[in-house]
Amino acid sequence: MVASTSYAKPIITTRRAWKLQQQEDVQSPIFPEADSAATTPSSSDTVVVSVVRTRKEPHHPSGPSTKPSKKSRSPPPVHVPKPQPQLLRVKKREPSSLPPSRQTSRPRTLASSPEPEPEPIARSRSVSTFAPVDTPISRPCAIEEDGKPGPGFLSNEDVVWRLMENDRNYYKGFFKNLDDPSDKSFEPESYPVMDLEFPNNHASERYILLAPRDPDHYHPVFCLEASLYVIIENYLTPPQQSLFGAIPAATLSHITQDQSSSPSSAVSSPSGIELSSSTSSLYSGPPKANYLRQVQRAIHRQDGPLFMRTMNIINSLLRSLKYPPLPADPFDDDLAPNELKAAVCNWKNVPKDVRGRVYEETYQRCVGPNAMRLEKSYKVWSNEVYGELLPPLLSDIFKVTGLGPNSLFMDLGSGVGNAVLQASLVTGCTSYGVEIGKMPAELARAQLEQMKKRCRMWGFNMGKVELEEGDMLRSERMTEMIKKADVVLINNKVFAQTLNEAIRASFLDLKEGAIVVSLATFWDTNKNITERNVNDMSAIFNVTERHYRSGSVSWGNGGGQYYIHRVDREGYRKIQERIESSSARAGRYRGSAR
Repeated sequence: MVASTSYAKPIITTRRAWKLQQQEDVQSPIFPEADSAATTPSSSDTVVVSVVRTRKEPHHPSGPSTKPSKKSRSPPPVHVPKPQPQLLRVKKREPSSLPPSRQTSRPRTLASSPEPEPEPIARSRSVSTFAPVDTPISRPCAIEEDGKPGPGFLSNEDVVWRLMENDRNYYKGFFKNLDDPSDKSFEPESYPVMDLEFPNNHASERYILLAPRDPDHYHPVFCLEASLYVIIENYLTPPQQSLFGAIPAATLSHITQDQSSSPSSAVSSPSGIELSSSTSSLYSGPPKANYLRQVQRAIHRQDGPLFMRTMNIINSLLRSLKYPPLPADPFDDDLAPNELKAAVCNWKNVPKDVRGRVYEETYQRCVGPNAMRLEKSYKVWSNEVYGELLPPLLSDIFKVTGLGPNSLFMDLGSGVGNAVLQASLVTGCTSYGVEIGKMPAELARAQLEQMKKRCRMWGFNMGKVELEEGDMLRSERMTEMIKKADVVLINNKVFAQTLNEAIRASFLDLKEGAIVVSLATFWDTNKNITERNVNDMSAIFNVTERHYRSGSVSWGNGGGQYYIHRVDREGYRKIQERIESSSARAGRYRGSAR
């Protein structure tokens, strides 16, 4: 994700309150945090007992516990040894104000003075360790238009040819003629090609059958194989699948890592489609050959002639399902439909495998060939440093936030557009992304154009996507859209504090119940609302910390945390009233004491 380097000034009154708050922290803190150093109060009206917490303390570990120690309420003041340890200033708490998961075993003693003081109040903030949500997001998928990609379509042949033009050694021969070693038809000089029929009418793509010299780079043959298996698995009924043979289990497990998202569980089974009489004869008996197994064998042995023969048969079978024979009666209007396209009508959502192929095909044709240029366009250790949230994490975010077809999703610093494109692809929502970098913004527009074409080829729709190139903090369109947003995503993992502060001011325009998802929190989950920070802009949020697994982000292999901030002004108003009431009682007591 990418962010702007410049920012607008936050609201003046808020900044002034923030500065006064910082001065109060230094001069006379009212309620310091439990882990911060506290000084002994000089007032004779209130006596607060300080408790020493040292590293060697055996009975009071600093980690969280489910129950507070009852014995810790009566010990006498403890002498402070040297070196000076950290002191805890005691805060009176209501029994129900703090969730059990946030209670600790640190010893606390109550103030000996009966004078009431404003009490810190904990919002509903928690740490979530829940497993990823697996409930599919329902949305309409079918389309009426055909799948002809039209002008500007980037096929596999186009992309591989451009790479070969820039570097003649980028690709090498993959297949060979095992029966004729002198056959040069599979070499790069006269490269072989093969078409693949896609589910929608008039939709096909041509692939160059070569291999990259770097095994980590894009492999056209493997791309064709993966798309073929996904089409057979997700668009055909079991009788139709029998025409092609069983999908090789090893390859399918590589494509479909999460079996819970298979068509049998994520969408209505295509087996519910009635078979047309004109095509039922195609699969009325056992298959003559396991063509999918032959494809895998040809790739494994690098047998070019076997691969070409088998793929020609497979494409012929797919065309027979896409374009059934016309009825014998020319006046019969009951034309048999494209049976692959008809399968989409039974979907409740786009299967994970299908949208994964659409995303991968789009990315490899738009961003992949420009990866080096993209990396060089970013400044290291700046607000514009590049990092992507990968599909597993994005899918979890979409489900946890309840994103749906009627939602508005925003990505502030949208980079090459991965998040907004996947949001509209997975949920059918309307998405908006703003990006300041010229190169990533250009690639985002290219990805949007190609993804729309590929969705048509696969026979389903995606939600509307709007992309803007510019500074998010100076964008009038962003200011307009954030008022309507349901979910706002910000990858602020390495943002400067000044930029986070500037972004935070825009959250005041969010509607009630809107959600901000970020990699760095805008409100510490351990922080309570007190009289000192009750006017903080971020106090309107209920914050939940969630964990993501390894393989969820592009900048590291390990897991990490992200934060769900839900706007809850009603809850904030009630807390504010309680703090004001508590403060008023404390003021009346001090007045009567005089």
